[in-house]
Amino acid sequence: MVAKLQAKISAFEKNLSWWVLACIGVGIVLGQFFTGFFQALASLKVAEVNLPVAALIWLMIIPMLLKIDLSAMKEVWAHKRGIGVTLFINWLVKPFSMALLAWIFIRHAFADWLPPEQLDSYVAGLILLAAAPCTAMVFVWSNLCNGDAKFTLSQVAINDGIMVFAFAPLVALLLGLSSIVVPWHTLLLSVALFIVLPVLFSQWLRKAMLAKGPTALDGLLSKLQPLSLGALLLTLVLLFGFQGQQILAQPTIIALLAVPIFIQTYGNAMLAYWLNKQFKVAHCVAGPSALIGASNFFELAVATAIALFGFNSGAALATVVGVLIEVPVMLSVVAIVNRSRSWYEAN
Repeated sequence: MVAKLQAKISAFEKNLSWWVLACIGVGIVLGQFFTGFFQALASLKVAEVNLPVAALIWLMIIPMLLKIDLSAMKEVWAHKRGIGVTLFINWLVKPFSMALLAWIFIRHAFADWLPPEQLDSYVAGLILLAAAPCTAMVFVWSNLCNGDAKFTLSQVAINDGIMVFAFAPLVALLLGLSSIVVPWHTLLLSVALFIVLPVLFSQWLRKAMLAKGPTALDGLLSKLQPLSLGALLLTLVLLFGFQGQQILAQPTIIALLAVPIFIQTYGNAMLAYWLNKQFKVAHCVAGPSALIGASNFFELAVATAIALFGFNSGAALATVVGVLIEVPVMLSVVAIVNRSRSWYEAN
């Protein structure tokens, strides 16, 4: 077991939303004064995958993937009910419920307040956000609700395995239902770049570190973690450097996009929590199950949105809104899970 999993959430992570807000402001300001520089960065791409962002995404997700022990798959049977609930929420409820919420709010309820030419792009961004379950911060959330570490590792390993094969077809299906053209070569390249290759590389590096001794991996993670968070914040600066004019013109867009994300996150978390109670799953499994069921792999969503639709697209903005509200929303879900333990374990 990696000792890092037992660490409490840092002050920086608790205040991540404030850092995100600061990066939004910095990105908007820089985008107004250095437009040519941001356009030059946007032009560095292969098959619509932006190379600077690809490098930043790798810096974001490799430290997180290093924490995953794929050998934990052997623990699946011990937690079969909790894993079954989480898989149901992650793959059969969350993507489709988000597609429905996007259709209700973006195409209908909020359509008059949003740029009509970006409606499809906003829908796509919300779908991308919901199509991949979180594999990173869930370790922190699980620890904060005293979750079973073996269950968390097992669930993350299973989700990563499923994502390798299911992410691209699922996104293509939902985008197709929304009448959005899917550039398959870009989507498949995104899956290879941001799931397959990072998983393979991180597992190789993990084994190499563990071979050096029990503390080698923890030492590497402590060095990489600041780089990971820094890469996330720098990506946001770039994103909002391109989104700045649109945001300044219509500042209500972020608030409107946040509505379906809020509804889906709390809805999925509470549904997973309730289902685990019905199946008499232990609270130490039900907590992380609800949190994994609710959280999103926003690093992958942001990267894929940029690759498919571009820096200044509504899809990229929608995924960034997911980043903005992820930490405070998940901390509130942790609080609900912890405070409701007596209710959960009653009878």
